[in-house]
Amino acid sequence: MNKILSKKKLSAEVFRMVIEAPEIAEARKPGQFIILQMGGDFNERIPLTIADANAKEGSITLIFQAVGETTHRLAMLEVGDEIENLLGPLGKPTDIENFGKVVCVGGGIGVAPLHPIVQGMKAAGNEVKVIMGARTKDLIIMEEEMRSIADEVIICTDDGSYGQKALVTVPLKELCETWKPDCVVIIGPPIMMKFAALTTKPYGIHTIVSLNTIMIDGTGMCGGCRVSIGGKTKFVCVDGPEFDGHLVDWDNMLLRLGTYKSKEQEAHHKCHIGLHITEGEA
Repeated sequence: MNKILSKKKLSAEVFRMVIEAPEIAEARKPGQFIILQMGGDFNERIPLTIADANAKEGSITLIFQAVGETTHRLAMLEVGDEIENLLGPLGKPTDIENFGKVVCVGGGIGVAPLHPIVQGMKAAGNEVKVIMGARTKDLIIMEEEMRSIADEVIICTDDGSYGQKALVTVPLKELCETWKPDCVVIIGPPIMMKFAALTTKPYGIHTIVSLNTIMIDGTGMCGGCRVSIGGKTKFVCVDGPEFDGHLVDWDNMLLRLGTYKSKEQEAHHKCHIGLHITEGEA
């Protein structure tokens, strides 16, 4: 059992939880994830990237959005409650080295898993610029944390309520032309990652994306997370979650992600109405 040490609501339906998990905290590296199972009547296994870890405290930080029934139920837990199963760290760590100039692009909730990568890239001696995007100002998360690490933070909102009124591809293209980064890391909604990768491709910039696919066991056995990378079948849970963004078959991945979309939306609507999600920090 893993005890919840703290909880905070970051934005509409986005929560940060610090959870007791000493072995995972000790072993985890940037880019890796866990699979969480609440137990009881909720046995769905959900993958969540580790947003931060404190080996001394023996804790990991998870940032998640309440989308389906299990994540809504998770959001209802409070400090002192326990989560039955955490499996991890899983997946291959991010390839962190001194590239020189690195741009890290995060969209929406994707800013959370980007955080340890920005930390790692900066610690490796890179000059790091971060682009953060969201639909509106209220959905921007972890701005202070990113500003404390990165050399520059650029914020974009779809409605112009904060930062630039633009998609993340706009400042990304500008940096590709003027700053000429050696590496770009992109995490966010698949459609955003697709177009951000297409933005860097003409410049021949090494581009890393972190894929969040349908996943069940997290060990490569079920095949639910399979994707096509450069024409070859790969499994996100064991071969990834990070891949060369220029080699991903985005159309195939987007098609597979839509398999359970209607059920997810139905569950979200049901839980959003029927469940009370507590606000503030417990």
